[in-house]
Amino acid sequence: MGNGHFRIVVIGAGPRGTSLLERLASRLEEARAGARPRLLLDITVVDPHEPGPGHVWATGQPRLFLMNTPALFPTVAPPRTNGAGPGLTFAQWCASGGDGATLTPPEAAELAALGPGSFPSRALYGRYLRHVHERAGALLAVHPAVAQLRHVPASALSVRRTGSGYAVGLDGGHGTLAADAVVLAVGHVPALPTPRQQAAGERAGVAGLHYQPPNVPADVDWSAYPEGGPVLVRGLGLNFFDAMVQLTVGRNGEFVATGQGPGRALEYRASGREPVLHAASRRGTPYRAKAAVDAFIPPSVSLRHLSFEAVHALAAEGAPGEPPGKVGFEAHIWPLLHRDVLRTYYATLARTRPELFPYGTAAFTARLDTVLEAPHPGHEVWRTEARRLVADLAPEAGWLDVPALGHPFAERGFSGHEEYQAAVLEYLEEDARGSARGEDDALKMAIGALNAGRMVVKRMVAEELLEDASRLEELQRWFEPLVEGLASGPPLQRIEELAALARAGVVQFIGPDPVFGLDEEAGHFTASSPWVDAEPVTARHMLEAMMPANRVAQTASPLLRQLQEDGMARPRTLRDGDGEEVHGSGFDVVGEPYRLVDTAGVPHRGIFVLGLQLSSVQWGTAIAAEAGASFADGARTLGDADATASELLRLAG
Repeated sequence: MGNGHFRIVVIGAGPRGTSLLERLASRLEEARAGARPRLLLDITVVDPHEPGPGHVWATGQPRLFLMNTPALFPTVAPPRTNGAGPGLTFAQWCASGGDGATLTPPEAAELAALGPGSFPSRALYGRYLRHVHERAGALLAVHPAVAQLRHVPASALSVRRTGSGYAVGLDGGHGTLAADAVVLAVGHVPALPTPRQQAAGERAGVAGLHYQPPNVPADVDWSAYPEGGPVLVRGLGLNFFDAMVQLTVGRNGEFVATGQGPGRALEYRASGREPVLHAASRRGTPYRAKAAVDAFIPPSVSLRHLSFEAVHALAAEGAPGEPPGKVGFEAHIWPLLHRDVLRTYYATLARTRPELFPYGTAAFTARLDTVLEAPHPGHEVWRTEARRLVADLAPEAGWLDVPALGHPFAERGFSGHEEYQAAVLEYLEEDARGSARGEDDALKMAIGALNAGRMVVKRMVAEELLEDASRLEELQRWFEPLVEGLASGPPLQRIEELAALARAGVVQFIGPDPVFGLDEEAGHFTASSPWVDAEPVTARHMLEAMMPANRVAQTASPLLRQLQEDGMARPRTLRDGDGEEVHGSGFDVVGEPYRLVDTAGVPHRGIFVLGLQLSSVQWGTAIAAEAGASFADGARTLGDADATASELLRLAG
């Protein structure tokens, strides 16, 4: 320690760093309620961006960019239980009108219009993050003899050992910080381009074309795209919707209500300044809209078969070829979750469409429960029996092929662009109608069960119940894309807007399994689909509608590269089905809190990791903490911050 002070450097002032400060403040409040602590914490937060929102949640970004979760869900702090103490969820902040924060007129207007199921702008969530950061700082400042906090507006370039501590090198002439402990809460960082992206960028530059690699939407130069000209867009996930709205409403276009009901609720009135977006993804369709319910998991959804306890019991038997304590996703987890998805789907269908069950809904659901509740023997005979039951007792209801939902146009060809455009538009309109039906839509409730199951699986991964090969080849290869496309989609508003843009011809769809190319002789990019019989679409501008990859081995962050090059850190290795070691996406860490491991396999006493770079030991690290959930389940990111805060105070004595 320097001069008796325990020096903590937090690298990253976004949500994870803010959660850590809030938990430090909370634990010091608890300590001050008893004996006065005999310590002084020097806490330095390092980030070139505004403390609280950090980079991604900047308060000055366009208010057109929306969050992907309703206001009732996300938080960077536990619920506040008294008026002046620590803790404060986003929903509490909204309900209080900003908890005393001085808001700008746009912030105040948006806050006043929010409901629990509303999807706020990222800028507004950033304002909440700033407020939590400021509140944590105020609580720490109550007793300056105990804790001192400062922010250095710089980027950390290196962390190196120095005796019993560390030296944190900063850019911009800010010198070096001495630290007894370092917390890596860096969040989204730049990534090196993939070979495909690297080649596309280099060839585009030579040909005088415009190529936009993956990036944070608020950092993209949207003025580079031509008015009225074609733009190729690879990706129909969440970043696509940011591009869509920025290049339409952001250019003075307008959506107006039609009064025609869900699916055709909006009409787009162009400004004439929009480009024409030709978009494609492997599935050929955008992420499905979330159901219009004021809950993250619909209240009517419950998991009867999949539970942490049930899988824990199965783990005692061990995954095939593995010692007891591990399970396989396909062998143990998916059969249970699949049962819950089917049970939810047919129960909702029986309640809302009883005419599809000629022998009665009660008889059908009772028979189905009997099939689904059969013992779990490690084989899939139950699926055949369930499918036969649907064919016999509810043939018009049809079988819900859950994996096929991820590929709605699989094995289906189209005679041209117009036919494919019409098919996707029909898909979008039906998706919007389903979302508008809320808990009365069987498919949306089945997806709700899938999403509930995902939250259970997140805990299983964090507690290392899943064996490596199953995680790599089953969970991440097919289940993750499936659940992302079905359950992580935008609010209903965005699908209505996309449908309106498709009807107006502003957005056009290329087809599944797209092939992108670059014709240097002709001087343009090309895109086509093997499932659509049409000439390739051409353009001089191409956009990768996705975030930079979260893989520490491919990072472009000077800090994360230095840590690995100097032997201070290494990627976590996993074993695939052949027993070969492969790099995971995140750092190698041990314990809870998570200590960084060096290349010799030795954990650092004083370097801790929070957030995205834990993706090798957790799953879904980009998902925010769930307000009111336990640290073991939906609020695990808060649990990580709390455990780190506790260990920092222990190290400080």
